[in-house]
Amino acid sequence: MRKHSTPARTPDRLKDRPTWLLGRAVARSSVLLTTGFAAHGDGLRGYHYRLLASLEQWGSVSQADLGRDAGIDRSDVTAALVDLESRDFVVRDVDPNHRRRKIVAITDSGSAALRKLDEVLDSIQEELLAPLTPAQRRQFAEIMPRLGDEGKADVSPGGSST
Repeated sequence: MRKHSTPARTPDRLKDRPTWLLGRAVARSSVLLTTGFAAHGDGLRGYHYRLLASLEQWGSVSQADLGRDAGIDRSDVTAALVDLESRDFVVRDVDPNHRRRKIVAITDSGSAALRKLDEVLDSIQEELLAPLTPAQRRQFAEIMPRLGDEGKADVSPGGSST
């Protein structure tokens, strides 16, 4: 699929539509995430962050469940975990009750790396939300989860993909 560049002009009938506005915000967010992690993530990406954050919050889990929890495709989880394991950020052990299943756990150095990535992500969030006032940021954090979860009103705040 070809990447699209930023349009030079936006037709009037399109510029105020929520889907257009959200798409533009997602595009900007993606660029900020990609460049922020590339510049300050020590070779780690958003999916590494999601895996480490899931493991730290919910503890050891099977590799397949970790992928489902983090919303990452199984083959991508395997590749990311190989990378994280090579850095000593996670350990993968064979499940004694199911020899074909791997149980993944975060290590102390993985938790330390996650804290550093928190700082990277915090600066990316700050840059993304820079155009908003503090009150608008709070309002944004309250409204956006409703749009991301099929309009459910009981969604908890902070449900970002990274």
